[in-house]
Amino acid sequence: MSREGRGRTEQHLPKLRLDDLLDELQARIDSARGTQDRVHSLLEAVLSVGRELDLPQVLRSIVEAAVVLVDAEYGALGVIGDDRMLAQFLTVGIDDEERGRIGALPSGHGILGELIRHPEPLRLTELSEHPASYGFPAHHPPMHSFLGVPIRVRDRVFGNLYLTEKRGAEEFDPEDEAVLSTLAVAAGVAVENARLYEETRLRERWLRASSQVTSALLSGAPSPEVLELIVEQARGIVSADVGMIAERVSGEETLRPLFAVGLEAERRSGLVMSGQDGFVEAVLSAAEPLTSPDIRQDPRIEPDSVLWAGLGPVVGVPLVASGKSIGALVLGRTAGRTPFTETDAGPLLGFAGQAALALELAERRRDAEQIALLQDRDRIARDLHDLAIQRLFAAGMTLQSTQRFVDHPEASERLMRTVDDLDETIKIIRSTIFGLRTHGGGAKERAGLRRRVSEAVDAAAPTLGFAPALRIEGLVDTDVPGEVADHVIAVLGEALSNAARHSGARSVDVHLRFAGGELTLTVTDDGGGVPGNAARSGLRNLEERAASLGGTLTLGERPEGGGTRLVWRVPVRPAG
Repeated sequence: MSREGRGRTEQHLPKLRLDDLLDELQARIDSARGTQDRVHSLLEAVLSVGRELDLPQVLRSIVEAAVVLVDAEYGALGVIGDDRMLAQFLTVGIDDEERGRIGALPSGHGILGELIRHPEPLRLTELSEHPASYGFPAHHPPMHSFLGVPIRVRDRVFGNLYLTEKRGAEEFDPEDEAVLSTLAVAAGVAVENARLYEETRLRERWLRASSQVTSALLSGAPSPEVLELIVEQARGIVSADVGMIAERVSGEETLRPLFAVGLEAERRSGLVMSGQDGFVEAVLSAAEPLTSPDIRQDPRIEPDSVLWAGLGPVVGVPLVASGKSIGALVLGRTAGRTPFTETDAGPLLGFAGQAALALELAERRRDAEQIALLQDRDRIARDLHDLAIQRLFAAGMTLQSTQRFVDHPEASERLMRTVDDLDETIKIIRSTIFGLRTHGGGAKERAGLRRRVSEAVDAAAPTLGFAPALRIEGLVDTDVPGEVADHVIAVLGEALSNAARHSGARSVDVHLRFAGGELTLTVTDDGGGVPGNAARSGLRNLEERAASLGGTLTLGERPEGGGTRLVWRVPVRPAG
């Protein structure tokens, strides 16, 4: 090569090197600008997520920001439940129509479960090549590249971010992983803040509700109103569909929802349950809230129980008064809804304490009213004995002494019948006096049968929707032994319960008669009768009670047709 050619080549070399340097410098400047833009986007995403305090919105913001930051086609956030499966699954990039075609949301198997089992960042070029992958359901969009990172809240894995299909590239790069991991840290803080805010708001709601209940108690509001207020407040705060207060039936091994509010409340109120309902029994003996994620699958309940019809998640807390469990506060959500959390259930204990206080105050008020009533009954009994009986006795003596001055046989016979009627009237009044005075102890076992029957009939009125008619004949308080009286109350309770549950009656007549050494309880209703598929265990119990006393049970239609007529008849030897 000539000296002139070599000179021209040497002149071009510095220029080529300078062009390369300028290109490299421009590439680095562009990269720096891209990195700066990405850092700016990351900061914007962190600030956007941190501004939210509503937890559902926080979760939605996190997954939306993640999709934008790493330029992914699809994104999802899976929240891990107590069972280490996915309790929630939020998606971006799949519309409602596609989601409907795909079907049920994932529960945490395959690649999604891999991050649950091993909470570390996972980056894949091809999803299907991973050993944990087992394919997609029908109608699911194709996905290849994958990036997943865990979200931790206070060193506990809250959930995972899943990103798929990197736009413009075959796979996510390490920088994408670093950006997403940084967002996950900020997301954990945002989730914790949202949870704290939610718990604070929840505490404020419980405090307001407690204040309302306390005001109602101090103002002397009737206990049923206070209990209804308690259940309504608790139901609203924990977003339950049904709220109930169940109590033990005094002196019996049975439970009864005192009342219910919400879904099918009328159907549930007043049901008499066997004391063997395992869930309620467990609540009564529990020291902490007891939950069931799906009461339909709970082995502790009776199959096909009306009490739990239509319900899924359930939570219950005991009502404890003076150190004794007197009932349970139970809240339920319809089948398919999310189970109750510890945040939902925790404050219920304090609220249940207020319900127990309301029941205890109601008992004290009933005691005070009972004392006043007993004092009034004592006065009535004293007046009947000292005034009415004495005057009737004197009238009878006068008529008896007058008889010898009457010559007409028919008139004399009428006088004697009148004297006999007066004697019978005196016996009835004495029976009434004895019945009034046997209530002095206030205990059910010492109360007269007349009063116990009346109370049982009154107690059935709310369940029936009307007050049954009641007739009582004979000296049931004085001549019917206590053992037989206990059987009568049990039989009457079952008969009224059947009328309420099965017959659809609009009227019920209760007739208790003691005459000629025989006690007869007749319960008649105008409903549709007991269905053929109804449980017969209750009727068998009534038959066994009658048989144990040498009596009978008869069940059939009313004499006038239709309805149901139950006759329970037993021989009785007078008490004493």
